[in-house]
Amino acid sequence: MADGALGLDFTPAVEAATEALWEKVKTKIPPLEWRLQAPLIAEINRLKREKGAVILAHNYMTPEIFHGVGDFVGDSLALAREAARTDAKVIVQAGVHFMAETSKILSPDKTVLIPDLRAGCSLASSITGADVRLIRQRYPGVPVVTYVNTTAEVKAETDICCTSANAVQVVEAAAKAAGTDRVILLPDEFLARNVARQTSVRIIAWHGRCEVHERFGADDIRQVRESWPDAEILAHPECPAEVLELVDFAGSTAAMTEYVTRRQPRRVVMVTECSMADNVAADAPGTEFVRPCNLCPHMKRISLENILEALRTGRHEVTLAADIAERARAAVQRMIDLPPPAQPARYDLVKARRPVDVELI
Repeated sequence: MADGALGLDFTPAVEAATEALWEKVKTKIPPLEWRLQAPLIAEINRLKREKGAVILAHNYMTPEIFHGVGDFVGDSLALAREAARTDAKVIVQAGVHFMAETSKILSPDKTVLIPDLRAGCSLASSITGADVRLIRQRYPGVPVVTYVNTTAEVKAETDICCTSANAVQVVEAAAKAAGTDRVILLPDEFLARNVARQTSVRIIAWHGRCEVHERFGADDIRQVRESWPDAEILAHPECPAEVLELVDFAGSTAAMTEYVTRRQPRRVVMVTECSMADNVAADAPGTEFVRPCNLCPHMKRISLENILEALRTGRHEVTLAADIAERARAAVQRMIDLPPPAQPARYDLVKARRPVDVELI
């Protein structure tokens, strides 16, 4: 990308319009890159106002998107909820495709755009609606709980959805409502195994995995401890249990963000997608963020350029068949209707629990 890309230049007006944003991200973006990004950011923010649009920016977006053009930021469900509440006519999903579908599920009368149709998800693609129907045949009467990191087609075949923050609560509520001691929790194998250690409900799990989080192992955490013994280590529950056993805190993306911004530790390692640490750092200026981390190649398909193109042209609109949207909405709504958990699930507590196996389909 060069100055003048897409007909935009770094003018004094652009510099003034983006000055406050630059102050927030200048420790993460080199000045030369900012000269190229700021004109795009200014034009995107102008077009949003003109078209009555908002941008939902997931935690894994790069800082120029997350802080520069995101109107609502956070995890996938929080973004979908904001989409449902906003009066905007157009929603641009700066995230992956299943997130755009979830926004459409909760905002059926709004136009939802995804800037790149190739922005997929290894976890969401690990299971299909047909798979869920076969699982139901194999386990009749056992409730199906589905992680929100799934397609609308899969959500449509489930009883209730969950997030990593409320998975334990939802599993127990589903078991109680069905009068059973078993629940099927799809599709993330590691989340299911980590939930199993938090509850007496027996878990039947699928073999899906997030390609970002499954690559972390216990040796990675030990090496970090050896190199930075004073660092507080945080991990996401899509990581293997052997990782969670060794960290200081494990929870959802929202829980990890709250942990850092509230405690402001001197040094921290976030065992998750790389851009999340960059984005949290803007709100924790006194904290040093140490890698390792892994990049999500699907999230990185979203750029300022294709966000701008989506706003200019209306591509690519996300649509859902009415019957799938209706059934998926019911599963998400059942979760939303539950009272929020007293506190989000804290998965590092697995180290204090006896390992509990799951039945892997």
